[in-house]
Amino acid sequence: MESTVPVLDKTRTASLQPAARIEYTTTRSLEVSREVLRRHRLIAGYEPGPYLDAFKVLRTKVLQILREHGWNALAVTSPNPQAGKTVAAINLALSLALDVSQTVLLVDANLRRPAVHTAFGFTPRYGLADYLLDDVPIERLLINPKGIGRFVILPGSRPLPDSAELLASPKMARLVDELKHRYPSRIVVFDLPHLTTADALAFAPHVDAALLVIEAGRTTQTQLTDALTQLSTTPILGTLLNKAEPLPEP
Repeated sequence: MESTVPVLDKTRTASLQPAARIEYTTTRSLEVSREVLRRHRLIAGYEPGPYLDAFKVLRTKVLQILREHGWNALAVTSPNPQAGKTVAAINLALSLALDVSQTVLLVDANLRRPAVHTAFGFTPRYGLADYLLDDVPIERLLINPKGIGRFVILPGSRPLPDSAELLASPKMARLVDELKHRYPSRIVVFDLPHLTTADALAFAPHVDAALLVIEAGRTTQTQLTDALTQLSTTPILGTLLNKAEPLPEP
């Protein structure tokens, strides 16, 4: 099992009122197997323990920063491929949904290689690609995994070769603006491609901030420096160290 250690700066905490109870009427609900969640290392499949606690710590620090600045749109990306950023993005979104102060929308913005739906064990009929290319209404795309309250997924569906251009398009910008402002208590988490492609850089201007997933033993200092340079105009919340070996018992 991957070990995840959050590394973020400390900030002040702002108080919020609890989000209203959500009753999903137009959003489709899907049964999701707990075993599938656990097999894909999603915290919703785990009992309380160190793995879940690590993401709760990350959740608390992320919320502190978002609330201090009045932000609600966060991108998750990585300097290199296969760093585990999709699992990290999903688990961060799930942990945010455990906080009663807001709802969470997880958007699979990896148009090149969408994978969020795979982690939950379902195949979407429609996704973000269908909205961008075929004008399928957003209401037909959204999915709530049953039993996970205040949490909705906008899946990616089929892969697209011209992904960077679509992510930078005016239509995508209008969608992000709508997602950010439709519900005042919503936090939107975008799972982006890694930074060795143009996609994340093209999408970065649409979000308030980004979180970088660093792969222990593989992400190099040069890759991290390059990533920070690429995202120089986007506030970086911090880094999340992924796939680290647990420390030996004293």
